[in-house]
Amino acid sequence: MQECPLRTSVIGSWPFPGWLEFASQHLDQFGASDVAEMQEDAVVAAVHDQVATGLDVVTDGEQTRLDFNLSFYGYLEGIDLESAPPRRWGPPAHDQRGKHRIVGRFNAHRGLGAVDEYRRLSRIAAVTVPAGTTLKASIPGPFTLSGRLEPNDQYPDRYAITEALLPIVRAELTQLVEAGCREVCIDEPSMSCYAHKEDTRRFVDLFNRTIEPIVGRTRICMHMCFGNYKGRSIGSKRPECMFPDFLDLKVDEMHLEMATLNFQPLHLVQQVVEAGIDAAVGIVDVKSYYIETVEEIAHRVRQCLKFAAPEQLVFAPDCGLSQTARWAARQKVANMVEGVRTVRRELGIDP
Repeated sequence: MQECPLRTSVIGSWPFPGWLEFASQHLDQFGASDVAEMQEDAVVAAVHDQVATGLDVVTDGEQTRLDFNLSFYGYLEGIDLESAPPRRWGPPAHDQRGKHRIVGRFNAHRGLGAVDEYRRLSRIAAVTVPAGTTLKASIPGPFTLSGRLEPNDQYPDRYAITEALLPIVRAELTQLVEAGCREVCIDEPSMSCYAHKEDTRRFVDLFNRTIEPIVGRTRICMHMCFGNYKGRSIGSKRPECMFPDFLDLKVDEMHLEMATLNFQPLHLVQQVVEAGIDAAVGIVDVKSYYIETVEEIAHRVRQCLKFAAPEQLVFAPDCGLSQTARWAARQKVANMVEGVRTVRRELGIDP
């Protein structure tokens, strides 16, 4: 059971400051110490933004990753990091990102970097984050991580690639818990994007084997959405396809994208909580620049309470905020937090 009724959280990513995005395009002009200093400063900024909104759970904003997923390839041996996208111009879509060739067996002797990210966050949070705030780490699951890798003779399909990546991700999760991480989010949007045409039981098996060493040792969240590449989805937006199989995931919290679906499948929240899993409801649309008002957020929270008790509900944006302008992310999340607090006060449970 979660620590705070009607908990407020974020998925993982936070917008880059403009200067960091500029610098990331000109890294050849910086030394190693310059880069380390920029990373530290960016995490300080992301944590400051989140603390200012009053969130119950904060992350490092994934400021040291150029992408929530693809940056992990820099830690993997056995792939060719050079990749040319098949299409460079025109409306943004996933085919403007290249796929990497596999050139050997996968190894990650240095880990995947998530442990160092969490230690940096812990150090910064010690002097900037209020007591009682939870720190959360995030890491992509092996199926999502496999998405930009080209099969070859050694790994003939995406599932073979996933199986090879699974122990690497599992080891990173284990080390995160050993480093003191009390909450970890495994990002598997590829599973929800492809649930309409793949074997969802196979997805459940893959996920549960990935998290097996950390079950019961930390709070485990699963993030599912329908993709977000520059404000565009890729999945079929049919969350019903994931149920009831996904209710067998050994997680403490399951995130459901709802704002972009106009909350039509809100009844799924009841299925999630009846399975003993806290429902994290995506209550803010990160793909829109409409700023949800405090009153709208409060109304949405009340609607969710028709399906679950306050102790079973978490509220977050639909997805990570890396594709949202920073000014909008700050206002959206601030209004989200205040809308949730409005309902807490109505219920007499404001912590």
